[in-house]
Amino acid sequence: MPSRFSKWPRTGISGTEKGSALVYILIAIALLAALTISFMQPASQQTQSQNSFKLTADLSSQVEFIRTNIQECAVVYSKGDSGIGNGSETSPPAIPPLTDLGANKNFPVKPTSTRLINPVTPVNAPNLVKDLRCPGNPGDDPNHTPIFNGSSGKFMPPPPALFGDWQYYNGLDGVFYWIASDKTDAYILSALQKLNAQFGVCEADVIDASTSAKDLDNAGTISCPLKSTCFRMWMISHKADVAPVTKKSKFPDEPSCP
Repeated sequence: MPSRFSKWPRTGISGTEKGSALVYILIAIALLAALTISFMQPASQQTQSQNSFKLTADLSSQVEFIRTNIQECAVVYSKGDSGIGNGSETSPPAIPPLTDLGANKNFPVKPTSTRLINPVTPVNAPNLVKDLRCPGNPGDDPNHTPIFNGSSGKFMPPPPALFGDWQYYNGLDGVFYWIASDKTDAYILSALQKLNAQFGVCEADVIDASTSAKDLDNAGTISCPLKSTCFRMWMISHKADVAPVTKKSKFPDEPSCP
């Protein structure tokens, strides 16, 4: 005899339906876990990539800003300062004694030069790009005008995070400027390599001083510090014949360069 409740629809869930629902729940959990992992791991890689790209862009902008202003100084004031050089100048006015022997008188002299009146930094201090003055402006007057200051309307921006100030060299090995970082962030080397790829062979170089300091000039007066990575930009790279030794521009990590 049929039950008097048989006319009502069944509202329960069969075992098969319960199993199917459980499968869907497990699939949803697995997908959520996979999605979470995909957001966590690539996020770190994406952050590294973004940091590398931003650092490369920041450094590239500063490299060009510095180069443009140094070149402008050399072109606009092409006679430079006759009191600076390697001793070969014969045209008057001769101003003995010459200072900064081996330096190119048309390019900014190092800020610690004794040629300058009241050098902006002590003799043993780093020669910072932000303190450069333009020889020839004015003439042979050693009180040369700073390249980056309020009167010129050109201001040297602060270096990118994780890096020290840009430094400068003008001597027997040529004219160049460089920047160093002693941080270990993985994207720093990647950014410097990308930056280096923007320039010609031997026009720029990346120096790895992770295991030992690397000399940047042949005389060993400046170096990429121990446990640092440096990027250097050349303005002039040359072989200097100075008795009794013939010296070449120093490329510590670029064996293919002269």
